[in-house]
Amino acid sequence: MAIKPLADRVLVKPIDTAEVKKGGIIIPDTAKEKPMQGEVMAIGTGRQTDEGKIIPMTVKKGDKILYGKYSGTEISVVDEDLLIMRESDVLAIIE
Repeated sequence: MAIKPLADRVLVKPIDTAEVKKGGIIIPDTAKEKPMQGEVMAIGTGRQTDEGKIIPMTVKKGDKILYGKYSGTEISVVDEDLLIMRESDVLAIIE
């Protein structure tokens, strides 16, 4: 199933952080924080101004990004957890 975000929205696949911390301590699922890094899977066409002009997206498919802890809406597609968020929720692109 293909998902195409609209306007200035971005489809992101969260990147899981390591489950074992320094010292070999294993963190249970209930104590883990949500990942704040992800990979852009798809992007919309861009934000439209009041005059009808389209402002192109800064991020592109394949970019690794940082986003806010509670950003976006969680969705499940074919047993895969993804996020849909506005481009303004993206904090940085990881190079």
